[in-house]
Amino acid sequence: MNVEQIAQVCHEANKGYCAAIGDNSQKSWEEAEQWQRDSAIKGVQYFLSNPNAPESAQHDAWMADKVADGWVYGEVKDAQAKTHPCIVPFIELTLEQRLKDALFQSVVRAFAAYSDTW
Repeated sequence: MNVEQIAQVCHEANKGYCAAIGDNSQKSWEEAEQWQRDSAIKGVQYFLSNPNAPESAQHDAWMADKVADGWVYGEVKDAQAKTHPCIVPFIELTLEQRLKDALFQSVVRAFAAYSDTW
């Protein structure tokens, strides 16, 4: 599998997790906006380059990328306004949100464990 395919699996796992906790706002990979797919791809690339990084570092990298793209904290995720409730330090995330980071890393770790091409 390549990075984009792993990102797709991560995205779909996140979508499933969100649905399980009552958040049905996530679109499928095919329907997701390009910025969202790009974010997942960057997350996979970050983890593959930093496999021992803690979940907090993964979140920090995600947040830095968002802020660099003009996103700010907002109580509601709004792509047009570029607001997101997860633009806070990792320790301030809810357990549900921290679990999303753990799930993402677990998916990438599973693929990386079976490949020597990264």
